[in-house]
Amino acid sequence: MTDTHDQIAGLLLAAGGGRRLGGRPKALLAHHGRPLVEHAVEVLRAGGCGPVHVVLGAAADDVRERARLSGCVVVENPDWAEGMGSSLRVGLASLAGAGARAALVSLVDQPGIGGEAVARVLGGYRDEDSLVAAAYDGVRGHPVLFGARHWPGIAASATGDRGARAYLRAHEAEIALVECADAAEPYDIDTEADLRHLA
Repeated sequence: MTDTHDQIAGLLLAAGGGRRLGGRPKALLAHHGRPLVEHAVEVLRAGGCGPVHVVLGAAADDVRERARLSGCVVVENPDWAEGMGSSLRVGLASLAGAGARAALVSLVDQPGIGGEAVARVLGGYRDEDSLVAAAYDGVRGHPVLFGARHWPGIAASATGDRGARAYLRAHEAEIALVECADAAEPYDIDTEADLRHLA
């Protein structure tokens, strides 16, 4: 792995409380016999990210106790109930002092996205102005890579459950899309019915 990739941090948003799952924190859902957050961290590492920062929120103490997150920078979002935007802000703030040139953002509740999709998006990095996103049959999805120069603007616009959506819409012309439909499935684990995707 190149030195450049060592300076691209994985940023895993894993703070959700699983409101539509009866209040079960998504980070602790079982997948292949371990917490989903562990699986998601391994995917970022397998895809070539350097440091991995994990944003926890709901049941953060339980997640720290039950999930093996050694080697990760773990930060807590006290305002996790406000939605994904607040977790994205906390994560980018955590990265700001870490010397990373870009953040590759993934969501804990998308276990159908593996290391191959992460590696493809990572491969789209050019410099700190880069904006790269996975696409599924041409439709933008996760993971998304944000060059460091975009972080202040993203943090300023990330509110509620929208995450970086408004920022990405405003910068649509700058986004490099990387097709990943042949390598990943971008479903979310949001409802009881979605639990069928977990093994």
